[in-house]
Formats: sequence, C-alpha cells, structure tokens
Amino acid sequence: MVDLILRGGTVYDGLGSPAVVSDVAVTGDRVVEVGRDLGSARRVIDVSGLAVTPGFVDAHAHSDLVPLMAQAQPFKLLQGVTTEVNGNCGFSYAPDASALEELTGEEVPDWTFAQYLDAIADAGPTNHVATLVGHSTLRGAVAGFDEHLREGDLDRMCELAAAAFTAGACGLSSGLIYPPGSYAGTAELVALATVAHGYGVPYTTHMRDEGAGLAAALDEAVEIARRARVRLQVSHCKVAGRANHGQAGMLLAKLRQARLEGVDARGDQYPYLAGATMLAALLPPSALAGGQVRDVLTDPAGRARLRAQAESGGTGAGLWQDAAPDAVLVTAHAEAAHSGRTLAAIAADPAFAHLEGDAWEVACALVAADPAATMVISLMSEEDVTEIMRDPLIGVGSDNGTPVGLEHPRTWGCFPRFFGTYVRERRLLPLEEAVRKATSATADQFALHGRGWLGPGSWADVCVFDPDTIGHSGTYADPSVQPSGIAYVLLEGFVVVESGEFTGERRGRVLRAGQ
Repeated sequence: MVDLILRGGTVYDGLGSPAVVSDVAVTGDRVVEVGRDLGSARRVIDVSGLAVTPGFVDAHAHSDLVPLMAQAQPFKLLQGVTTEVNGNCGFSYAPDASALEELTGEEVPDWTFAQYLDAIADAGPTNHVATLVGHSTLRGAVAGFDEHLREGDLDRMCELAAAAFTAGACGLSSGLIYPPGSYAGTAELVALATVAHGYGVPYTTHMRDEGAGLAAALDEAVEIARRARVRLQVSHCKVAGRANHGQAGMLLAKLRQARLEGVDARGDQYPYLAGATMLAALLPPSALAGGQVRDVLTDPAGRARLRAQAESGGTGAGLWQDAAPDAVLVTAHAEAAHSGRTLAAIAADPAFAHLEGDAWEVACALVAADPAATMVISLMSEEDVTEIMRDPLIGVGSDNGTPVGLEHPRTWGCFPRFFGTYVRERRLLPLEEAVRKATSATADQFALHGRGWLGPGSWADVCVFDPDTIGHSGTYADPSVQPSGIAYVLLEGFVVVESGEFTGERRGRVLRAGQ
C-alpha cells in the first residue's frame, strides 16, 4: 500500500512529453509509479480534470532572507513553486555581506556561506531553496566599494568562492549593473567562474547592459562561460528601453550561436513589461564608488557629472535613459510618503519645488536619502517579451522580492500569470512545453537532481492546478493578490497546499549542490 495516490489527473512529466490521464502514486518522499489501477493507498485525492505536474522551479529568486521571517511565507507555494534559486544578480547574504548593507538595506550576521545555509535550514524554509554565491558579495567582502582590487584580493575572492561551493552553493551569480560588481573586468569574472567550473556549477548573470549595449553584454557573458567552461544562465532575458525594442531575435540568436560553439547557454524570463530593482540603478554605478553615495549625490558638481554620464547612455550609464519619469514607480523608501508614487509625481510635489520639477535632481535626492530605495520600472515591449518567451532555451524566473509592501506583482503571481495569461489566453505555447519551461528547464541547469520532472524515482514535489482558472489578477498598485487555480502542492510527499490553501507546515529544505 502506498501513502498517497493523486487519481485521474492529466499528468505532464515536465520533460515536454504529451500529457496522459494517469494516477500518481507517492510513498514517503518519492513518486513510485505513474499509471492506472495502482492499487490502494492510505489517502486518495481525486484530481480529475486537473493538471498534475512537477512542482515549479523558480530560476531567479531573491528570497534569501525570507525563511528567517517569523511567520511562514507560502507566497511561492501558492504559485505552485516548490524550489527557488536564490543569491541572484551578484548578491548573496554570505560570505560577509556587511559591506553591502547600505545598498541592500539588510543588516545580517557576518556569516560564512556554510553558516548562512545552516541558518536557513534551522529556520525551516516554506519551500525548497538552493542558493548561488554572489560576485558582488565576494568583492564587497574583500574590497568593499573600491573600484580597483589590490594585489591578492582576487585570490582571496576565489578562496571564498571555493568555500561557498564546498558548502553547497549551486552556482556563481553576477550583477554587472550594480556596484561593486560593476567595477569588475571580464578577467575577474572568468577567474571566479573557473572556480565554479571545478565544482560543476553554472554562472548566472544580470548582464552589464540590457538596453543599448545588450549585444556587447551578451558577448561578454558568453566569453566568460566559454573561457571558464561553465554552463551559462542569462538572468531575466529582456530588451530594455523603448529605443532598443525589437532586438529579441538578436538576443536569442546569440544564445543559439553560443550553443553551436560549445557553450551551454540558456536564460530565464518573467512575464511582465516592467522590472523591479533598486532606485539607485537609475544612476551610473560610479555614483556608489567607494561607498560615498550620499556625499556624491549631495554635491552639485557630482550630480552634474553623473547626469552627463547617464544622459550619454550605453554601458555604465545606469537605467536613466531607458525609462521616462512617469514609468518609474517608487515601491519602497525610508520616507513612506514617496512609496506608491511615480518619479514624475514626486518631482511635481511642492516638497521638491526647490528642484523645479527636475526629475534627475529628485531621483538623486531620493537615492541620497535612502540608497536601498526600490522601484518598479517599465522597460519592455510585448513583442520582445513574447518572442523571448516562445524560445525553448528560456525558462521561467520570477525575480521576486520579499513578500511585503508594494513589491512587483511577480513576487506573488509570476507562474500563474505565465500559465493563465500567456499559455491559456494567448495560446503562446502548448501546455506541455510551458510546464517544461517551469520545471526541468531550470532543474537541469542547476543540477537539482530528481526535481523538475515527474516519474518513478523523482522527488514527490508536485503541483496540481486547474488549467482553466490558473492566473493572477495582481497589479503594480495592488500586487499581493492570491493566485487562482492552484489546487494542491506537495513537498517531498507532504501536502502543503490543500484545496488552494496553505496548510501551515514549513516542509522546505536547503538544497546543497553536490549533496
């Protein structure tokens, strides 16, 4: 007798195979059989008419500290996500993230990477988590916000990276628009990626430019992966900035060409036209050089110098040229009155009358007052988003933030929106291919063995959803709406979402590479 049978559902194996109406039998933490007439079970759940899939795997998450929150946070389980990959965009919270506290707004212990993973495991994650080690964190631990490394600094960074991989980091990430990572040259990244090669883990990158300099940034990412012989994951694939729209085909062609040249290059994407990041990303990264951001931004000559650099565009100019002030929504700021308002609206506020409505000057003032302030920024075109989404090399990654406040709706609804808006309503992809993109496409890239597929021997991480109702109605103004259509979620055989509601159990685990 098995522990559980999911009976009569339409089973998608996560590998892109045609769906079959079958039962799924679970014993302990594993799927033991998929078929019909599987005998008796201690519990049977009728899932007739529903899709039964592997639990979704989020390729790009920023939930690094979420397990440490006092209350369980089921925002990913309620999307069908059973595993997240954290530590993206060059920012992990170990080893020694103290140098980045002003930028991230988070004060954390001086953890080694092993200590960080132990702390997350002890807290009890709500879903499974794997974690990358961040290049910016490694650089900050050794050199702070200095633009240039001293003799021996890179060797020390490589030692810290090796310790992280030994502890179970699932890859190396970079965020090359954010300081201090943006100060690195290609050779520095190759050196660290070569350490990753020795552990068989990939290199993921928020590239140096996603707008006017997209082609050159892609070339650099491929060069790093080719020279280090590592798998390449291009984070949140997009074409940013109205002047740059229409280059999705170029992005995809470069990924395909890289594969022809022997680089295992893939990417991830969220199904929205707006991104979210730190408000400081509007400015050139040099604004934060040396950790003196407030000094630079309160100096008129410093602001003028940065403005000239920002308005020149190109790599290293920040996002200023890629979005109009009315397309920048401030989502969190130390001055709460600014949250939920566009940069254009804030610039028109009488409180900033002394700046005469100059949106650049207001942006500088906002960042000077709170370097950790965040924004949602509209950057992409629907045509580019859908072209990228169709490509088989692109998986799904939410790029979520912490599930509080006015976060981007992708935090609460990325995966249901993908399946509801783009798969069911717009028929952009067949359901079996959409499931593959949300499961094995990412699990394989990060060597999450036994996850991302559904069959005898796989981990019993399972999502059961209604293809006719799955979706998310959250908006940028009201993002934290619970998704619809997710009926059941299993974590290693435990039912953690039942009839659409979280059971309250924290059954997630820390997934350590190589274990």
